[in-house]
Amino acid sequence: MKRRVLYLLFLLLTIGCSNHPSILWDFRSFYKPAENPVLKADSTFTFISPIKNEFVRWQRADVFNPAAIVKDNKVYLLYRSEDNPAAIPGGRTSRIGLAYSNDGIHFIKYPTPVLYPDSSKFIQYDWPGGCEDPRIVQTEDSLYVLAYTSWNYKVARLSIAVSRDLIHWEKKGPAFAKAYNGKFLDIWSKSGSIITRKVEDRLVAAKINGKYGMYWGENFVNLAWSDNLIDWYPSLNDNGELKAVISPRKNKFDSNLTECGPPALINDEGIVLFYNGKNSEGEDAEVKVPKGTYSVGKVVFDINNPEKIISRSDTCLLKPTLPHELTGQYKSGTTFSEGLVYFHEKWILYYGTADSFVGVAISK
Repeated sequence: MKRRVLYLLFLLLTIGCSNHPSILWDFRSFYKPAENPVLKADSTFTFISPIKNEFVRWQRADVFNPAAIVKDNKVYLLYRSEDNPAAIPGGRTSRIGLAYSNDGIHFIKYPTPVLYPDSSKFIQYDWPGGCEDPRIVQTEDSLYVLAYTSWNYKVARLSIAVSRDLIHWEKKGPAFAKAYNGKFLDIWSKSGSIITRKVEDRLVAAKINGKYGMYWGENFVNLAWSDNLIDWYPSLNDNGELKAVISPRKNKFDSNLTECGPPALINDEGIVLFYNGKNSEGEDAEVKVPKGTYSVGKVVFDINNPEKIISRSDTCLLKPTLPHELTGQYKSGTTFSEGLVYFHEKWILYYGTADSFVGVAISK
């Protein structure tokens, strides 16, 4: 018994560094199971690229940064995969693959990607960089909505796709294409975390004052609104510029940037958003976290005013501790959260590790 208690204490200390757990999710009680990482690259997977018209080993290099959803009593991951290990980071083509699991840990991959650059009118946004970093929600009638990054090697654009089965996706194009006469179509935009509400065991897109809300952004975090989950309108300040609801903080784990994590969730605290903070590499870095490291933080917004902060973690909640989280394509170490599900009465968080693997942390 004593050994078990000491082991649990070790797990609790290594996974997080917060003294302020949330009411419903005590991150100090999450653990990283021994099966980590739960997804790896596999060069045997091939498909015919509709653009090149040739076989491509679409997940030869790395797999990471997954979205997660529960469907038919299974956990599905939509994960980013990269094809060419010889290319520099950001210079590869990404495609989104699909995997499913009966227990949330052991996954079976579908043989071909489900979202990728094709010959549609959206090729101008998706090629040659591809489709990256998805987050997924569902509606009450189980329409699946994917917010992902279109990357053409010039501008990253937050884009939307929809599906009824998680396999066949219809691209809807850049999320901000129609907003303010296209003012934000060509800005750098990523990481859309649509606000959800727990309905039984499902996390369902939620309306606030008649509209859907989405936190988004990579440097600072902005808030956007939509009537249909497809066309989004960012919140602006009095000068007509994007309004930051959270920004990097000096000498904190998020001193370089704040980037949205999994879809936000309404609970008893308010609107809970897990976000990914990158530590600075300069003098304003958090000294207790290695410089350049990506770790996970939490902010809670007021349900009556989704721009108002109720609380924000001063220290990271999840950070790189395992070997594959500390080495890989991204050398500084990464736990980059994008997927959160409630499954078999436990919260499960999925994250990318060093831009190379998919990791998981599970609630006790």
